[in-house]
Amino acid sequence: MKKVISILSLGMGLSLFAQVGIKTGSPKAWLDVNGDLNLRGKLMVLNYSDGGLSEGTNDQILVSQGEGYPPVWRTLRIPEYEPNKFYLIYNNSFSDKTGITFNNREESITTSRTALFTKGNTFSNFSRFKKIPSLSQPINIYSTESKTYIQFETVVQANFDAAGSTDTSIDYACGIFIDDRLISLRQRNLKATSGASSFITHNQVGIVENLSKGQHAVSVACARMKSYNTATDSLLGIGINVGNNINSFITQSSIKVDVYEVPQVFNTIID
Repeated sequence: MKKVISILSLGMGLSLFAQVGIKTGSPKAWLDVNGDLNLRGKLMVLNYSDGGLSEGTNDQILVSQGEGYPPVWRTLRIPEYEPNKFYLIYNNSFSDKTGITFNNREESITTSRTALFTKGNTFSNFSRFKKIPSLSQPINIYSTESKTYIQFETVVQANFDAAGSTDTSIDYACGIFIDDRLISLRQRNLKATSGASSFITHNQVGIVENLSKGQHAVSVACARMKSYNTATDSLLGIGINVGNNINSFITQSSIKVDVYEVPQVFNTIID
């Protein structure tokens, strides 16, 4: 009889007070347990899509869907990596249609290009080099063992007249930088042709190994080095058109960044 009375009392308590607290006088939910909970049976949650109850499958965990929604079962997947092998951890690409232009007074002539164009030199030493705006981007490195590949592509154009009897051309150079330190440089010469406003496609790859863990900044900068038999109003455009025979869509610049790492930090992935 005492057991029956106790059960009835508990049922009355549930209906009268709505919330039940175990080892707490101020429950904050329908059932508030202040202590350990030993569950020996099933744990089921409402399946919001069909209104049924779901107990999940082996190795699944409960994940919140936010206030007002029941939790859902999700599979926790940890990627399986083989030790001492490189894996593609980061891959992204960026583009820019703004570009950079140089007039004939913005030449960056140096008497010792071999000394300046040395891997690791800082950007502050590169006189009159201009960065292509939207190609300056952050990347993250998670391992002490990494290889970072950066592929840069753009179109270079000058507003040359159609070539005459003289050799009309412009030397230019582009560099790929990480944390404002040079990792790749390519120098080329753009020549006037039989048609006005000649242009060429510029491709370049930079590679650096074992960057320190943390965030790094990738950037691309170019310069007009020297001109030969050009007009006083000659313009050089890198990543932007300076003639009417092509447009900014054709001349836009892009970089593709791939980071390969020997994993040391495992970021879990939730399905």
